[in-house]
Amino acid sequence: MWSPAPLCALGRRRPGPAAPLQPLTRLLQKEYREKIPIHLLQREYREQPPIYLLQREYREKSLIHLLQREYRALPGQGWGRTQHLSPRCFVSNNPKSRRNPKTFPVLDGRVPAVYQHVFEENLRNSEAVIQRYSELLERVKKGGGEKAILRHTQRNKKLFVRERLRLLLDHEDFLELSPLAGLDMPYGDVPAAACLTGIGRICGVWCVFIASDATVKGGTIYPIGVKKQLRAQEIAMENRLLSVHLVDSGGAFLPLQSELFPDKLHGGRIFYNEAIMSAMGIPQVAVVCGSCVAGGAYVPTMAEESVIIDKIGTLFLAGPPLVKAATGEDVSPEELGGARLHSQVSGCSDHFAASEEEAYECIRNVVSTLNCDPVPEEDREPDSPLYSPEELLGLAPLDYSCTLPVKLILSRLVDGSRFQEFKAAYGTTLVTGFGHVEGHLVGIVANNGELVHDAALKGSHFVQLCGQREIPILFLQNTAPQPAGPASISQAEAHSNRLKAQASMMAAVACAAVPKITIVIGGCFGSDSYVMCGRSFSPNFLFLWPNARVALVDPRHFPTVPPAGDWTGEELELKQLKAKLWDDGIILPQDSRKVIAQCLEIMEQKKSQAVSPHPHPIIRM
Repeated sequence: MWSPAPLCALGRRRPGPAAPLQPLTRLLQKEYREKIPIHLLQREYREQPPIYLLQREYREKSLIHLLQREYRALPGQGWGRTQHLSPRCFVSNNPKSRRNPKTFPVLDGRVPAVYQHVFEENLRNSEAVIQRYSELLERVKKGGGEKAILRHTQRNKKLFVRERLRLLLDHEDFLELSPLAGLDMPYGDVPAAACLTGIGRICGVWCVFIASDATVKGGTIYPIGVKKQLRAQEIAMENRLLSVHLVDSGGAFLPLQSELFPDKLHGGRIFYNEAIMSAMGIPQVAVVCGSCVAGGAYVPTMAEESVIIDKIGTLFLAGPPLVKAATGEDVSPEELGGARLHSQVSGCSDHFAASEEEAYECIRNVVSTLNCDPVPEEDREPDSPLYSPEELLGLAPLDYSCTLPVKLILSRLVDGSRFQEFKAAYGTTLVTGFGHVEGHLVGIVANNGELVHDAALKGSHFVQLCGQREIPILFLQNTAPQPAGPASISQAEAHSNRLKAQASMMAAVACAAVPKITIVIGGCFGSDSYVMCGRSFSPNFLFLWPNARVALVDPRHFPTVPPAGDWTGEELELKQLKAKLWDDGIILPQDSRKVIAQCLEIMEQKKSQAVSPHPHPIIRM
């Protein structure tokens, strides 16, 4: 995540008696004939540079041009560029050329003839695993199945969850997170973990959505569903993204309550996160578009604003069957916790909607009042890579022995296939350098062999540079299977040196306060995966290519390690990934550039969001 320190230091004051606010204030009063709120500038002065502060307060482009012109005419007033100034904040007559220079060297992305047989073998494997992935994705998109969807839409008069998202989000693609979670679980199939999570735009603002799918076991919450919702909230907190909940759930699956209720990261953590996010100033809104029972009833009541839909939205801790069992009284869901009751009597809902379409339009209107600015549209015309992204299918390694030079992959990801490499001749089993992805500057750290001593030292140096310059980092992970233990004293010495260098890089990765994206393009084995910003090191986003393999030890390289049960290596890896929800989703290699650019833009929005000065959540009732 971005450092809490100011992102631009144009407003930093040099030591000394100079008072830069006075000439600035006189200048603005003269040009605009209005009294400038001096107290506002003085209060915000140490927290934000005046240019960005005034841009937010006055929304006048000419004002910024005026300040930029006058900035050079204020010598000795404490407005000089300091060593703390972010490179992305320099005043420039042509900022676009600075952000996306055409001078980076062009990578040679041609596949050498000597590697052609490996390329073709990888291609065949990629086509096979993508076919399997596509089949699973189609299965998930059907939710609880055709009969369940028909019952949901015809008998219950509700919209299918994907249709709800179509009405809620802007008309463009959204990034769905962990769509395969919940398949083939020990307790049965729970497609998409009975809830869709992802990131899309509402009124131009990037938002996290958590939407129950009531066609899957009535939207019941399973352990995997809790984990999926908590991951979505974590992404929202890390990137300061508005959260939207579409609640249509029958509550927790009670036979598994020991895995849902008591522990720190079980169901109650969702409500804890809601309170913390509210105190952080991250808006949360909710739509009650079906049953909202038991613990799930806290989700809309802890949101800042909520909408409930007439005739289909109900909200209560205990439903009519429990009331009947406890008191003998017959009561309808509408009488117990319907839309009119909560809009007119209890006040648990802030908006009454006569239909689902009206509810999602209401939420879009609510979002427009949240004072959340979209990421400014920049006049970017990024160059496409010089080589086809479809060729990435032949570069996605079948296994570690089929790995091709990683620069072939980079040449199909970065703008114009241009890459400014860092320490090109040193530690060559790790490639580091800078490139642009659809106009976004990014530091790239990519495995190109075993992560030896020199490579780890280079990686540590480069990650620290990115941290100092506030440049996001993209990790392309293809770590080598863990070798056997040292067979001699010299090997033991080499292992020790390697460990020390890797410890240095681990510390650099953990402490780099910039956004991080990790894509596992091949293997993810052992401690090397930590160094390359695996899940334990909290990347903002982590994705896998369909060919990826994740394990502490690769059983194919250690045949003496017995597999668990009767599973083959591939089946075991797939089953474990589904059970653990380890990644944010599988992405196709040819879609990687688009997903990376989406993530960079999502994370960029955080820089334009105001941080709430209030350390307390909104208490609704």
